[in-house]
Amino acid sequence: MAAKTPKEKRRTVLVADDDSSIRLLLSELLGKAGYAVTVAPDGTAAIQHIRKKPFDLVMLDVHMPGMNGLEVLQKLKDLGRRAKVIIMTADNTPETLLEAVREQADRYVPKPFRTQALLELVSETLEEQPPASPIEVVSARPHWVELVVPCERALADRIQGFMMALKADLPDDVRNAVGDAFREMLLNAIEWGGKLDPRRKVRISYLRAQRMLMYRIADPGVGFHFAGLEHAAISNPPEDPIRHMRVRDEKGLRAGGFGILMTQQKVDEVLYNEKQNEVVLIKYLD
Repeated sequence: MAAKTPKEKRRTVLVADDDSSIRLLLSELLGKAGYAVTVAPDGTAAIQHIRKKPFDLVMLDVHMPGMNGLEVLQKLKDLGRRAKVIIMTADNTPETLLEAVREQADRYVPKPFRTQALLELVSETLEEQPPASPIEVVSARPHWVELVVPCERALADRIQGFMMALKADLPDDVRNAVGDAFREMLLNAIEWGGKLDPRRKVRISYLRAQRMLMYRIADPGVGFHFAGLEHAAISNPPEDPIRHMRVRDEKGLRAGGFGILMTQQKVDEVLYNEKQNEVVLIKYLD
């Protein structure tokens, strides 16, 4: 008789939230999805569980009695535990979001959340490889955020998620347009300027004024000229409108992406420096 294949090990998830209804909801939801779930009513209990055994994923509410979620995240680092971390909170203030980035949270999910979207986020977070080096927070002021990010494609969604939350007070169409433009330019910087080399870094600045928001993205590359930018649709000759797609495939770049031309339509101004390895995206708010 053929040997039985051992069962695949269930991924372990720790849910820490002082709201008993949230704990019950997530325990049932994640349990039905095949995860082994442990729950904790506060940060102190979460740390006790973490000391006893490792977890693949820790989901932390921010505001809990005693030790809050961000303090648990810091303690988790001090203990040398390498679990993935999702921060859950109804508090979308810039201070909370940026502290989560500074403490190397993997993802952020606002409350209330949609169950299907949460399950997808959990799966994506668990499948992602940890970055080769941490994201560096240079400035964490609400009106001036500055990050240094390794050139890894998977980090683009993580950074965009936090950046989108910073603009929670804006209309959805504005948030989505600016978010799409930012993500496209960040991925271009990571792929083209950084050549997907995690030892290289992209510098991101987000400035928020009363009537304007601005992103500045500086990549570590030598720059480019649009005429020689083979991977961008803007450089396609009229007789070959999809040439850039073949180039992207040859270079291992994303097949998707709406490109520089569409980016220019989603914000009010797109400015480049002389070498064109730095770009500024500007959106006016009135």
